[in-house]
Amino acid sequence: MDVSSRILSELAEREAALDAQIEAARADARRDVEAAEAEAARILREAQERMKAIQAEHDQRLTAETVRIREEARSKATEGTERARTQMSGRIQQAAEHVLKAVLP
Repeated sequence: MDVSSRILSELAEREAALDAQIEAARADARRDVEAAEAEAARILREAQERMKAIQAEHDQRLTAETVRIREEARSKATEGTERARTQMSGRIQQAAEHVLKAVLP
């Protein structure tokens, strides 16, 4: 084998080795990208689940606060109504007494 043939043979072997390394690096890169995409999908799912849980908790708090406000308003309205009834009852009684005093000697 002459020198140029040997050099060409070595260059071909080196090229084949580099091609193999490049292909292995590409395969590693593909696996890394797939793993990163899977991790991103997992993180997104977890974030969506957490968002749903937070939204549900917020909705429960909002519902409880709405119920509390309605009960408080109902209680105040009932108290106001009772107070008004008591005042009106007292005024009606005073008016009746005044009418009776005016009519009966």
